Amino acid sequence: MKITVIGGGPGGLYFSILLKKAMPDCSIDIYERNKADDSFGFGVVFSDETLSEFLTRDPQSYELIRTKFAYWDELDVARDGEKVRITGNGFCGCSRKTLLQLLQQRCREEGVNLHFEANVDDLSQFADSDIIVAADGINSGVREKFASDFGTITEMKNNRFVWMGSTRPLDAFTYFFRTTPYGTFVAHTYQYEEGMSTWIFETTDETWQKAGFSVTDEEDTIKKLSELFKEELDGHGLISNRSHWRQFPAITNKNWSKDNIVLLGDAKATAHYSIGSGTKLAMECAIALADSVIKFKTDIPSVFANYEKLRRNRVEMIQHAANVSLDWFEHMDRHIQHPFQQFAFSVMTRAKKVTFENLALRDPSFPQKVQAEFNTAINTPENTSPAFTPFTLRGMTVENRIVMSPMEQYSAKDGLVSDWHLMHYGSRATGGLGLILTEATAIATDGRITLGCPGIYSEEQIVAWKRITDFIHNNSTSKIGIQLGHSGRKGAVQFPWEDAGSPVENMWELISASPIPFNSKMATPREMTIADMDAIKAEFVNATKNAEKAGFDMIELQAHHGFLLASFLSPLTNIRTDEFGGNVHNRLKFPIRVFKAMREAFPQNKPMSVRISASDWAEGGITEEDILIIAQAFKDAGADIINVSTGLTVENQKPAVGRMWQTPFSDMVRNEVHIPTITAGYIQDIDQINTILLNGRADLVALGKTLLLDTSFVRNAQAYEHYRANDLQSVGIPKQYMSAASHHYPYKAGERKAVEGMKKALKPVTHKK
Repeated sequence: MKITVIGGGPGGLYFSILLKKAMPDCSIDIYERNKADDSFGFGVVFSDETLSEFLTRDPQSYELIRTKFAYWDELDVARDGEKVRITGNGFCGCSRKTLLQLLQQRCREEGVNLHFEANVDDLSQFADSDIIVAADGINSGVREKFASDFGTITEMKNNRFVWMGSTRPLDAFTYFFRTTPYGTFVAHTYQYEEGMSTWIFETTDETWQKAGFSVTDEEDTIKKLSELFKEELDGHGLISNRSHWRQFPAITNKNWSKDNIVLLGDAKATAHYSIGSGTKLAMECAIALADSVIKFKTDIPSVFANYEKLRRNRVEMIQHAANVSLDWFEHMDRHIQHPFQQFAFSVMTRAKKVTFENLALRDPSFPQKVQAEFNTAINTPENTSPAFTPFTLRGMTVENRIVMSPMEQYSAKDGLVSDWHLMHYGSRATGGLGLILTEATAIATDGRITLGCPGIYSEEQIVAWKRITDFIHNNSTSKIGIQLGHSGRKGAVQFPWEDAGSPVENMWELISASPIPFNSKMATPREMTIADMDAIKAEFVNATKNAEKAGFDMIELQAHHGFLLASFLSPLTNIRTDEFGGNVHNRLKFPIRVFKAMREAFPQNKPMSVRISASDWAEGGITEEDILIIAQAFKDAGADIINVSTGLTVENQKPAVGRMWQTPFSDMVRNEVHIPTITAGYIQDIDQINTILLNGRADLVALGKTLLLDTSFVRNAQAYEHYRANDLQSVGIPKQYMSAASHHYPYKAGERKAVEGMKKALKPVTHKK
């Protein structure tokens, strides 16, 4: 076979080494536009996991790298003079220039042909090549030439960063955060060889502009940064090497190959440096590409298909984590306000992959500090699991922070809740939830989503609901809130297990902010008039008074997922031209009018929540600026907490679903509007809940589907966390079930020990010299 590699970076070099070792008769030529000893940037980072892979693939390369790398197990987070150290991380730094030289040496040893100062503009000269590997970097000429074939998408991120070096010695990977008159800066730093360390400075575009930086003026950049980070540099200077300020390009490609051309490294996909180096990602992909060529040889379509099969999911996962991490750094000013230990914890868990328990396995002392700081602030014992700390809203205190999210049961008849609902809510209450929020409860007959949805617009319905609230108050420590709403254009549909999204027979008239149907099956709603608004407001007020009669501890207003009030808030569902349409302040008028009237009608010692959709996941939808204005308006109107959801506004949404996927929106509202929040969305265990709370992303955590088949989630979590094991009388377990605790707590303790043992066993071995 004849292989041509365009680009002499680590990815292209390592691919060539592995392939030539396995297939000595293969002819491999590498063409690099720069000189052999040219290198831009300073150090690169590898994890223990990646080093293990290098060891198994090419021990010679591994040994060469190992003799030159600087290894550290510690990571420091420092902010304005405060510092905390977290151990057990296992990374190494290596000079990029040295790495290139070592890999070039290995290429020569294996018989790979290296061509330097060989810029390639025309691929026709390689017409006899079986495979052309485009490994020509982030600004790949090959990729750009065939961008439409590859389906290239490049998104320039907002933050500014500059890559520099220093002689400042470092004994740990360190994030130096510095608060300045212009805003927050961070330096990502690590030592990569004796006497040399990498310093990547990053800040928001707004802060960069305020500080007066210039993209290419390296002398001015060094002068300003040296002053801002004078304490951190400790008398050492900064070194530049084409150190121009840049914005990170997030690059994806729908197709990784075209004909006999295949993309590798940054040409294929980029991942923000805050979760690891692009070099690491490139070399890992080089392994997969080499494996694919070795397996399928001249069957080029199979080679490329296998390459994508081995790496696409992994690369996309890494890119997603990198984007989440990058988003955290784009909002540093939001997080910098936290107490120091919480802030450091937020740094460590920003990409959601690392959790409270992960950190405890690495370095138990750090999570203990974070937990102690959290609990001291709320005057609870230092070792209390955050999930099991109390939280107060007006006159209501919940005993723990785990909430049952509203989940439709479609089991009411004529709006009346039944024994099913008594069992449904009652079992979760005796199961230990801090707060239960009911399914959406209609304020009127024509406000129901389905014929099976409950209401609270009649005396009979009040009595039925009171049977449930009385049971919960008499048999548990749980609080219960009712979500009041009107379905709007999403009403009068069939049950989801029948013909989801289709209208019922003899459907009632639908109303909405604007005459826009939710989907092609549904009828077009009538645009609401002022008279309609007055009538709906009166129905919400009546439902509020009924909720008080029924004994609810709290009310949540339904203003999310495209239902009636939400239809006013989103520009995708509100195209009115009167005072209730247009800018976000106008779109807010009717929902705020309803909320204020409800707040006046509900006892002042009882709290009220509003559930909103913080993203429509569709082009032209609600913006972050809109959401902050909306949340502030509800706060000013008397809302005590915001339940932050997303989506379901329009049928063509494209949500980015994943673990804890909605928490960034809760984080935004909580820490910019400064109002408590509830978060939800694929939160599945107590570790995730504790991580969210300690991170300051929410004050209460709501579980939905997790609770549908696990009524005892909280009891299991309490046993797993060994919560009040020496004082079970105070845990709130019903006396009828108390005798089981003596068996359940030891069982869960053993289960946790086994899981932790497995995680420790799976941790990559250390490669410290």
